[in-house]
This record gives sequence, C-alpha cells and structure tokens, in this order.
Amino acid sequence: MSDVAAIDHLVKKHQELKKEIAKVIIGQDNVINEILISVFSGGHALLVGVPGLAKTLMVNTISQALGLNFKRIQFTPDLMPSDILGSEILDENRTFKFLKGPVFSNIILADEINRTPPKTQAALLEAMQEKSVTVAGHHYKLDAPYFVLATQNPIEQEGTYPLPEAQLDRFMFSINLQYPSFQEEVDVVKATTGDHKPVVNALFTAQEIVGFQQLVRRIPVADNVIEYAVTLVGKTRPKSDGAPEIVKEYLDWGAGPRASQNLILAAKTHAAVNGKYSPDIEDVKAVATGILRHRIIKNYKAEAEGHTEESIIDQLL
Repeated sequence: MSDVAAIDHLVKKHQELKKEIAKVIIGQDNVINEILISVFSGGHALLVGVPGLAKTLMVNTISQALGLNFKRIQFTPDLMPSDILGSEILDENRTFKFLKGPVFSNIILADEINRTPPKTQAALLEAMQEKSVTVAGHHYKLDAPYFVLATQNPIEQEGTYPLPEAQLDRFMFSINLQYPSFQEEVDVVKATTGDHKPVVNALFTAQEIVGFQQLVRRIPVADNVIEYAVTLVGKTRPKSDGAPEIVKEYLDWGAGPRASQNLILAAKTHAAVNGKYSPDIEDVKAVATGILRHRIIKNYKAEAEGHTEESIIDQLL
C-alpha cells in the first residue's frame, strides 16, 4: 500500500474509531481527538480534570476500540517502584523468577500520578522515554505500541507531589477535561442508569497502530511549517530575542526543543487523520495549546492579573 493510500485508509479507520468510542463516551470530542493524536504520534498524554468526568472509562474504551491491552495503576503515597515495574520472586524450584508489573501493557492509565512520591513517578520515566524497563540488572523491552496516559486532579493539592518540569516535558499533550454541557450530561445520565451495555469492537491490531505511527513519521513537512513551529516555541522563552512583551512580562520559563518536535509530529498526525498528505501552519496551530500548555511556567504577576497559559499561547499564535 502506498503512503497516500495508507493515509486515506487511516482517515476511514479514524472515523470508525470515533463512532465506536461514541457508543460509550458522550461529548469530549477535543479530548478524544488529542488522545488519539498522541497514540498515532507515539507520544504520551497528561489528562487534567476533576473526579467523575469518566477519565478511566474513556481510556478503557479507547484501548478496547484500538484492540490494545490496558492496565490501570492507582497511584498512592505508599506505592513503590516495584509495584509498577514488577519484582523478582523465588519460585518453587528455588530460582529467581521475574513477575511483570502493570507497566507491561500497551496502554497504561497512571491515575492521579501526583499522589505518589518522586521515586515512583521516576520509575515511569524510563518506560515512557526508552520504552524499556530495567529491574535487578535485567533489561526488558516493552511491547509496541506503548502509551502512558496520566491523570491529575487540579482541585486536591494537599499531600501531593507535583510532577517536576523534566517529567512534564515527557508528555506530548496536556489535556484539560471540562464539565459536560447540560444536554451532554442529560445523555450521560440516560445512558448510564439503564441496563443497556454497549459493546465496543476492536478495530485495530497492535501491528496496524505501529504501522500508522511509522506512516506519520514518513509524512513530508515543508520547511516554512517547521520554521513556524520552532519560531512559535522560541517566542515562549522570556530571554530570547524574539520573545514578545507579554512573554517577558508574564513567563518565567518557556518551552524546550521537545515542544518543537512534538508540534511537528502532532501536526503531521492532525493532518493525516483529516485527509491531508502534509501538514500546514493551521495544523500546527490546532495542536499548539495542548503541547505548550504544560511547558510554560507563569510568574506571580501573571497569576495575580488572571492570565492563563491558554490566553498567553493564544496571543502567540
């Protein structure tokens, strides 16, 4: 199959996938779009939202529709690295045997990742970045595709361990989950208080998803689009020459080179699922907020004057 035909096939499969997910998840179109862009780009996503907005159900439904294995890890203050990576045990033959932890799956839901100490948060780092795990000197490769979706509760900050900037940067997208509209909430209540249980069909195989991830990497990008993405990221750095006044006044730190890489990868995927064979500047703008939101750090003045990360990014586009 040629790359052009493969992109046409991806568009069709992507539309079917969204219909399958919509059997269970009502609304939240932007959230689902950004999660799927992360999956097909080979990145990870951080989901920020209050409890009860169906974050776990959404990830579970997406993993079923993608035909992938799914594991949920509930992060707590007493969770140890071995609880997620696995550990060696002595079996009945008195030989050491490695028991794999929940990190060995295709899709990992790291629920309330800011509830666990840095040592356990860092245990996910190698898995996210290298797609491998090292336990007791042995190296284990993780199955492809591999996708971590971590959730954070923006309300409860008592007794939490905020993710350090270096680890936040490992997430391709930071996705904000909003309350549903009135009609969406009515539909949710109708759908979840009856005895009808929709069946979600698996539309992909792991090999197909890996193939689509490789296809995205092969999509050509014009130099002016790459230059736009790099210029946009450069504008977020207060000490750079191209930084506008709003950035110098309201930001302490800007985004690093990983933001530029992720902007182009996500723009490629955004273009592909919308039937375009190469991304343009509009595709970069479409994914910019989710990719830059968690990579810029506001100062106290921005907080005091009510400026949000989104409002600052909007003025840079």
